[in-house]
Formats: sequence, C-alpha cells, structure tokens
Amino acid sequence: MRVLLSGYYGFNNLGDEALLEVIVGQIRARFPRARIEVLSATPDETARRLHVEATPRWNARRVREAIGRADVVLSGGGGLLQSATSIRSIVYYAGILREAVKARRKTMIFAQSIGPLDALGRFVVKSFCRGVNRATVRDARSRTLLHSLLPGTPVEQTADPVFLYDLPADEVDLAREGLGPEPYAIVSVRKITALKDGVATIARAVDRLAATHGVRVAFLPIGGASDAEVSTTIIRACVSAPMLLPECTLERAAAIVRGARVVLGMRLHALIFAARFGVPFAAIPYDPKVASLCEDLAYPLDPLWVPGRAAPAAAQTDALVDRLMSEREALAAHLQGAIEGVRAAAARNFDVLGELLGEP
Repeated sequence: MRVLLSGYYGFNNLGDEALLEVIVGQIRARFPRARIEVLSATPDETARRLHVEATPRWNARRVREAIGRADVVLSGGGGLLQSATSIRSIVYYAGILREAVKARRKTMIFAQSIGPLDALGRFVVKSFCRGVNRATVRDARSRTLLHSLLPGTPVEQTADPVFLYDLPADEVDLAREGLGPEPYAIVSVRKITALKDGVATIARAVDRLAATHGVRVAFLPIGGASDAEVSTTIIRACVSAPMLLPECTLERAAAIVRGARVVLGMRLHALIFAARFGVPFAAIPYDPKVASLCEDLAYPLDPLWVPGRAAPAAAQTDALVDRLMSEREALAAHLQGAIEGVRAAAARNFDVLGELLGEP
C-alpha cells in the first residue's frame, strides 16, 4: 500500500512538521507495510528526517507521477482548503485532490480546518474536490462548511493529530535556551496585517507577567524567521526584557511549551502543544481555527485579544493576565480533563483511513 501525503510540508514551520511527524508515525504503527511518500518543499530534508520517500511539491510532472503510483492520497492535515492565503494556494491543494480523483485513487481530506472561503474559494472546493471518498475535519464549523460544499462525501469531526504528539518522559535540559528552573511563560505570535493593532496589548500582557507575577517571558518563533520578526517588534514595545528564543527542533519546541507556566498564543500548534501538556494559555484567535480549538476544548478563559477588533483596555488586559495566573491550576485541570477525549478524536483520523483502505 502506498500513501501520498499532501500538505504544507518542508517549509520549516514546526506546527506543520509536527503534523507530518505524527501522521507518518501513526500510519507506520497502524499499517506497518505502508510505503509513505510526501510532497515537500524540501524533499531531501523531509526524506532524511522521517525516512520516507519525498517528491518536490512544485514539480508538476513528478507530482502527477506520485499520484499515479499511490493507492490513497491524503490532503492534510492543516488548514489547506482556505482562500485567506491566496487563490493559488487553494487551487494547488484542491488540484491535487482533483488529479487523484481523476486517476481513480482513493482520496481523503485529512484532519483539516476548512475556510475561511470566499465565493471563489467555495467554487474551487465544490468543483475540484467533488468525488473525494472521505473527509475528517478538526472542528464543528469546518464540518458544517465542508458538508455544505461536498454533500456526497462523508465528513466527520475529529481533532488535530498533533494531540497525539508525545515527548520522552525524561525532562529536557533547556539551559542552552536560557530557560532554567525559574518559571517562564511562552509567547507565540505570527505576522498578520491586523497585528499592528494588538502590539501594545501583547506587550502589556508580557510586562504584566514579568512585573506582577515574576515570570520570565520568552518568544518562540514556531513559524521561523517571519515569527521572529514580528516577535522582535513586540519585544521592542515592552518595558520588561523578554527574550527571543532561537529557531529550534520540533522536539525542543514541544519541550519548551511543556515546561512553561503559561502560554500566550496565536499559532494554533503552540496552543495545541499547550493543551496537550496541560499548560494554561490565553489565545489570540487570528483565524477561525484558533477560536474553534477554544470552543471544542470548552476553554473557560477569554481571549487576550481578537485580531480585527478594538484592542482591550489596559485594565482589561491586566485582569485577564491576572486571572490566567491566579486560576492556573484550575485551567490546567480543565485541559487535563479534556485531553483524553481529544486524543481519542485525533486517533479517529487513522480509524477512518483504515476504513477507507478496506473499502473496495
């Protein structure tokens, strides 16, 4: 059996690389005879790191050949079918599914968040993805949207596969990152146009953690250089002296989040790591997928700030940070109580894949 994976892979985004690592590991565990091929921006690195076959994602001829030799084509996980990034992006990912359907390969939209979609994006999904065999999505909003566009495809709500990510039981020494035994908080931000309206709010939250709660704050650039750039902008707006962590491996990033007292997060997978390890967080829901994560976890803390809305008053920011710290144990217990059900939902993605493989 050959499985072809299409996603935002090979771009050094730790969230997407975590997705790929978990998907590859779960497929190997469940289907030990499967041969896995990945469409990657850096195929040599992907092949070396995960011991898979890898094909350059922009080489149209080689992508068609990879589809032709696959038994099943998985699109995901991640937020691939959305028109917020560009029309080129959604046409690329939906086009791979269309090519696979035309080639009569089994196809699955795998653990995705769907949307946001403008009118053209809806048309692309509706026309290009017609005939896809199965679909799993990460949230209820995505399930409703995808079912409306592809009524002939069974769509099931599951959870992000990164909830299945495990770290070694041993503690990871984070001394080289400057994170010793004293308590620290992690901030994960990403570049969006609306962020300029929230720089002061995030900086105030960082300063509140440092001055009032005695917590050292570090920015973790999960998305690489662009995350580091916007982190630097916020650091310059701070009165305190938060640090910018260097780019690191996936395992170290996960260990850094696991060891944090709290997390302030825009990046979805920073928040997923936090939830996975029971670390309380304050979300900055720049995208519906982040808001959906909080809804699906029934997370009781309000967002720090919602991009696109007016920044909260200074007193409101202070109060939310104080609540994050004072209710830290209760928030951690809430996450720990939710995690087993969420991990079971994440595992369900691979059950559905097994069902698809067993279908004639």
